[in-house]
Parts: sequence; structure tokens; C-alpha cells
Amino acid sequence: MITAALNDDLFTREVTNDPYTYFGHLREEDPVHWNELYELWVITRHDDLVWLTRHHELFSSEVLKRDPRPPYPQVDASDLELYEYVRGFSSDQFIQHDRPEHLEMRKVIHGYFTPRSMEAWRPMVQSAITDLLDAAEAKGCMDVMADFATPLPVLVIAQMMGVPKEDRPYIRELAKKLLAGGQGAPDRLRTQTEGMRGMLEYLSPLVEERIKYPGDDFVSVVASGEKRGIFTRHQVLVNCSLLLLAGHETTINLLCNGTLAFLRHPAQWALFKQNPDGWAKRATEECLRYDSPVKSIQRIAAQDVELRGKVLRQDDRLRWFISSANRDPEVFAAPETFDITRDPNPHVAFGSGVHHCLGATLARLEGQEAFKALAERFPTLYGETEELEYQPSMTFRSLKSLPVTW
Repeated sequence: MITAALNDDLFTREVTNDPYTYFGHLREEDPVHWNELYELWVITRHDDLVWLTRHHELFSSEVLKRDPRPPYPQVDASDLELYEYVRGFSSDQFIQHDRPEHLEMRKVIHGYFTPRSMEAWRPMVQSAITDLLDAAEAKGCMDVMADFATPLPVLVIAQMMGVPKEDRPYIRELAKKLLAGGQGAPDRLRTQTEGMRGMLEYLSPLVEERIKYPGDDFVSVVASGEKRGIFTRHQVLVNCSLLLLAGHETTINLLCNGTLAFLRHPAQWALFKQNPDGWAKRATEECLRYDSPVKSIQRIAAQDVELRGKVLRQDDRLRWFISSANRDPEVFAAPETFDITRDPNPHVAFGSGVHHCLGATLARLEGQEAFKALAERFPTLYGETEELEYQPSMTFRSLKSLPVTW
């Protein structure tokens, strides 16, 4: 069987740079695969992923609370006590809860993210894009990751949270430290806990102020959950941190991976440039499908469940791989082809079911405006190198750098 020949190490350079070949093999040969190395079920088919999300009562989000095993890959033994801190911090995120608590917590935040209220941010997003591209044009070249994809969502989220301009680079640094937890380094918990402690320290006075003097910003919305007895103070702080992280990391990857897809498919870029306004929505959906910002989501089995003849035992860990599901030939015609005319496009880049990403509307809006602006401003955009590197993460599909010129 082909899976016997597959290396279970999901952090090799091959798997990091090209998850599609590796998980494609699994999808065809062993779609419910037991990864011996990490004691983890790997789920790769689109219909299985959708089924799992629709049976949230069988697959708990409370992974950190329920899972007694040490983190994977291994961390330095001297850092294991830091893992308890990480568990305590992350377990207070609303996405790490099941119903009914998850529903109550999500309701507090949900009203802020309605499509109508997100649409009101479009002019601000357009203005931020113009400023960033003005700076790039003056310089004559740019690194899409460092000069465009990273600062844009940070600007937007910081504005939503009422974070002062001068603090935004610091917030990005803290977010980078938080992301270390999803990467494979043996000392990653040290970096991650530094980020967590830094976030709590930074946000505490901000939350205290919004409790006393609420505004219309996101921090005030989350803090209102404390007044209603739904959040503790620690949960308010942790969920504000979550927005800063989730609210920009996924969008950064959408902008970078989407730009790269266009660079590598000049015929699609040419088609898009003919009518950026008309194609923006469909093109953004195809960028989300073709090279999804989030690679995988983790759950833990709440009871024994049978799936494709395998039994997932209670408390077994599992990960569903969005990047594989979004290239499933059972659902998408020519799934390896980047096609901005694709319609319908039932990708699962934002998950599905009750945990569908709250910030999906905002990420889409930023993607649409960013790709339109790049096409209008830099129609002759091209990449400066084919040698690209990705962050060694099981969770995110994240380029380290994307230098371009025009």
C-alpha cells in the first residue's frame, strides 16, 4: 500500500513546500489515515470534511482541554510546563469550545462581523491599499509578504480594535510569536508563551478602559460579553488576541498565495486584468480554493466514530486538511487548474458548519480589493524568483517572502 512508503513527518521540506502531492496521495489511497508519528487521524476528502463539520457533537473543538498527551512534534522536555500555560490560554478562545458555550460566546462577537457591517469597511481597506501600493511604486519593487500582504490586514484589524498607529508593528511582532506554536521548532513554546504574555499585558489596559467607556470598536464588543456574564476577563483578553491573530494571518496568506497563483498563471492574470471589477469575487474564491490560507484544523473524537471502515476512538486526535479537500476531484473539475471562472466553487477554505470562520466576509473583501488594485496599478507584475520558501506549519500555508517587480 502506498501509505506504507509515505513518511508520517508532516514537517518535512517536501510536505511544507508541496502539501498537494503528499495529501493527494493520502486522499486517493488512504483518506482516513492513522499518522503513527503524531498519533493523529489525517482526513483528506472534501465530503468527509463537510460531514465532520456537520457532526460537531462527535468531534470536539476542546482539544487542548481534553487531550492529556504532550504536544506534537515533541518540544524540549524542560518546556513542558510552558505547555500548561499554552493550554490555559488557548482553551479560553471561543473557537476552543463546544456548544452550548461556543454558541453563547460566538453570539457576543457575531454581530460585529455581519456582511453589512464589514461592507462599511471597504473604503478604509481601499485607502490602506492605495497607501501601501504608493509606497511600493515609489520604491520600484516590493516583497508582497512584507510590504503589502502583512501590513494591510494588520492596519484593518488594528483599526477595528482601536489600537493606536504607533503600536501596530509591536502587535504584529506579538502575533508572529503566537504563530510559533503551529510550527515545528522544539523550543517553539518559549516563543509562543512570550507572545501570549505580551498580548495579555498589552490588551489589559485597553480592555479595562473599554469596560468603563465602551466605544464601537471590537474590544468594546468582546468586553460587553464580560458585563453579560458570558466571558471572564481572561476570556475577553484571549479572544481579542485571537482576532488579532486569526484576523490577519489568514488574510496575509490569501493575498500572498493568491498573488503567486496569478504570477504562475499568466493567462488567468491577463483575463483578470480585462475586467478586475467583474472578476474580483470569483477570482478571490478561486485563490481561496487553489492555495488555501489555512491548511488544516484539529479536533478530538468525543466518542467512538466509524469513518470509511476505520474506528476513530474516543479522545483520538484528528486533523482535516483543507488544502487536500479543496483539490478533491470528486468535487472540483480539473482541481489542479487555477481557474478564476470556476463556478460553482464549494471550497472549504473557511471551514464549514457551526465553526465557519467569523471573519470570512472581511478576508474576502480584503482579497477582492487587493487583487483589483494590483491588476490596475501593476498590470505587468512578475515574480523575481522561483525559489520560494514556506513556514514549517501544519496549520497555515504561509510564504516567507514573495519579491515582485513590474
